[in-house]
Amino acid sequence: MSDAFSNEEKQLLAELRARIEAELAEIDQLLQETQADSAPVALDQQSVGRLARMDAMQVQAMAQAAQTRRQGRRQGLLFALRRMDDGEYLDCQACGEEIGAGRLRADPTFHLCVRCAR
Repeated sequence: MSDAFSNEEKQLLAELRARIEAELAEIDQLLQETQADSAPVALDQQSVGRLARMDAMQVQAMAQAAQTRRQGRRQGLLFALRRMDDGEYLDCQACGEEIGAGRLRADPTFHLCVRCAR
C-alpha cells in the first residue's frame, strides 16, 4: 500500500480487502452451486405434471433472480478492489472527499460519500 495512507487507513483497507475477498469467494461458490437451478425447465408433459412444471419454473425464475443479484454484487466488489488497487477507494467518486470508514464498513462497495449519495 502507498505511503500516502496513514496506519489507520492501511488497517481499514486491509480489513475491507479481506472482507471483500471472502465475500467474492462465497459468491463464486454460490454461483457455481446454484447454476443447475437456473437451467431451462423441461416441458415433457408425459413425465411431469402441470403443477410440478409450474413449481420448477418458479424455482428457475427465483434462481435466475438470485444469480442476477449475486452477479451484480460480485461486479460491485470487483470494482471496489480495482479502486483499492488504484488508490482511489477511500475517496468519493463524485466530489473527491473522503468516504467515512463507518460507511465503508457498512458496505465496502459504496463509492460515494453520504452527501453525494443523497
